[in-house]
Amino acid sequence: MLLRKLIVVSGLILLPVYAAAQELEEIIVTHPLKEGGLAQASTELSGTELENALAASIGETLANEAGIRSASFGTAVGRPVIHGLGSTRVKVTQDGLDTMDVSVTSADHAVTVEPFIAEQISVLKGSSTLLFGSGAIGGVVDVATGRHKTKLPEVHSGRVELRYSDVDEGITTAARLDGPISDELAYHLDAFYRDSDDYQIPGFAESRLFRLAEEVEHHDEEGEHDEHHEEEGEEEEQFGVLEGSRNQSSGAALGVSWLGERHHASVAFSGLQGEYGLVGGHGHAEEGDEEHDEEEHAEELAEEGVGIIDMQQFRVDIRAGYQLSNALFEEIDFLLAINDYEHQEVEPDGAVGTDFDNQAWEARLQLHHASLVSFEGLAGIQLNDRQFSALGEEAFIAPTDVRSAAAFWLGQSDTRLGQIELGVRLEDTDTNPVSDAAQQSRSFTTVSASAGLIVDVNEAFRVSGLLDHSSRAPAIEELYSNGPHLATQTFDIGDASLKEESANNISLSFGFDNQRLRAGLTLYYSDFDDFIYAAASGDQDDGLPVFIYRQDDARFKGIDFEVDVVLAELAGGELEAGLTFDIVDAELTGVSGNTNLPRIPADRVGINLAWANQDWSISTRYTQVSSQSGVADFELPSDSYDDVSLRIQRNVELASGELLLFAHAKNLTDDEQRHHVLFVKDVAPAPGRSFELGIRYAF
Repeated sequence: MLLRKLIVVSGLILLPVYAAAQELEEIIVTHPLKEGGLAQASTELSGTELENALAASIGETLANEAGIRSASFGTAVGRPVIHGLGSTRVKVTQDGLDTMDVSVTSADHAVTVEPFIAEQISVLKGSSTLLFGSGAIGGVVDVATGRHKTKLPEVHSGRVELRYSDVDEGITTAARLDGPISDELAYHLDAFYRDSDDYQIPGFAESRLFRLAEEVEHHDEEGEHDEHHEEEGEEEEQFGVLEGSRNQSSGAALGVSWLGERHHASVAFSGLQGEYGLVGGHGHAEEGDEEHDEEEHAEELAEEGVGIIDMQQFRVDIRAGYQLSNALFEEIDFLLAINDYEHQEVEPDGAVGTDFDNQAWEARLQLHHASLVSFEGLAGIQLNDRQFSALGEEAFIAPTDVRSAAAFWLGQSDTRLGQIELGVRLEDTDTNPVSDAAQQSRSFTTVSASAGLIVDVNEAFRVSGLLDHSSRAPAIEELYSNGPHLATQTFDIGDASLKEESANNISLSFGFDNQRLRAGLTLYYSDFDDFIYAAASGDQDDGLPVFIYRQDDARFKGIDFEVDVVLAELAGGELEAGLTFDIVDAELTGVSGNTNLPRIPADRVGINLAWANQDWSISTRYTQVSSQSGVADFELPSDSYDDVSLRIQRNVELASGELLLFAHAKNLTDDEQRHHVLFVKDVAPAPGRSFELGIRYAF
């Protein structure tokens, strides 16, 4: 509470300085020190590289990057997992501020940011709590939409895209338009629409080991009832198609920016709606009347015995910035996002099981300063307010208000040794269940600090290291869950007495780039105190396996490696080869018995070969994912699998712009792929062999 009062006073002191501002300099919202270098391992996707990686979710878009996986739940849900950490430890932001959805609350909840409208996607791998708060102890994924301008566009520009995939009969279309309104005003428009059916899979929805475990369980039961039950299960078993994997979503946004020599200010309004099925573990209603032509999409899904999520979000983003004439303070920036999110979890019979609502806002005020004790950097304050509720017969979390306030500083200094980066953050978080007197209100104070060094050995070779201590407050689902969660088929039990989670991290990165050879290697190690995780107890409640949130110390370590080399000049273009591999090793420490943590990614290696000239590009990639046998209690191992993809593109220069035609084949071997990071990996494999055709026009 004291920190919150100090921040309010600080904000009042800064307001007169803000009003007296004069000039503007563009900021980078992902990390304020980025232009001078970054000791932390990071990845950026933009331009052609981003366009080639685009998928239905932000997780799938990034899934081929070293150190990153996607925790999916059908095609609609795909949350990034960085170095084996996801959910409440990886923050997804839109233009620098939290998406403020409920995707961290459960594995079946979608991230409300659309990859197809992204201008750039930036990833900070590893602890990023200094600027983004305790929810970023594992990393940050920021999607820059281009809705907020810091420079006036000289001309009108736009892009429209249409693509079709055969594996789910999916259609995706997206468009954006930018341009000047006057000498001081600019606009931005974007929109997208997606509609896909249940996708095809190579075999059974249930994994081999899962089916074997079910058979053993059935054989342990008694008499004729067991035989009848087994036959019934066989009749219901899914094969060839993953029921509940369909997805329909759409969204649009309008942004207006006011620009001048000494200022910029912008506002963006965005809306999103979606309906998607819930894969795995959902009952099959008996067949009924097939005449659904006049019924809503949600009712069609319900008739087929598949639960759905019906989601809506409306969001307002405001940005402003000024460059100051003060000799010490150079620039001040203000970011604000206001969010109204709601979704209903609809049962197969059409009844609403749970109604989730998340009213939230987040604000950040940043003051950039010139050299102060040899360090340039910024100081800032951040405020968050969230009113969360989950109501209904199947609600498993009490309605809770969460408020946080933080103060932070980050700086960098050029020395003879190299560029030094320092930072510190102090954050207060209050959680208050508003409708359950039995639940305990909690207050947490977290402290994070870091020190980094970047050394440019020569023009091509760079070495960087980072030491940091980070901490986070427990999330509300970790504190207050208590009941059946039918979407994930679990009975979740939180612990209101959980303490802050903290980690001491060290990473070392090597980068080489001489235009013909680009390589990057990152080694990382994280030592967690009071690591929070949901442990399977082995018990059942209401016929569901019980998962209990608990704390133990843990250790994460791993390697990310990427290399690309130009092999030859060929047919007017360049032939390039690449290699990627990543390894994550995680375990509980200081405990007896099984020390494996659940859903830790298996080792992965990828090889790619690409050729491109001005008109054509062809690329192919082979990925081999190892089996994962290091599993937690009551978790099944995952088999290894291969993935082969092929992409062909044709660029056509037109008088009015550029036309791109492309074809993309995925999983050419039709291999059964089960990503171990998925909560539902044993009942929801990835899509089988698929072919995608698309056209994109830009001007």
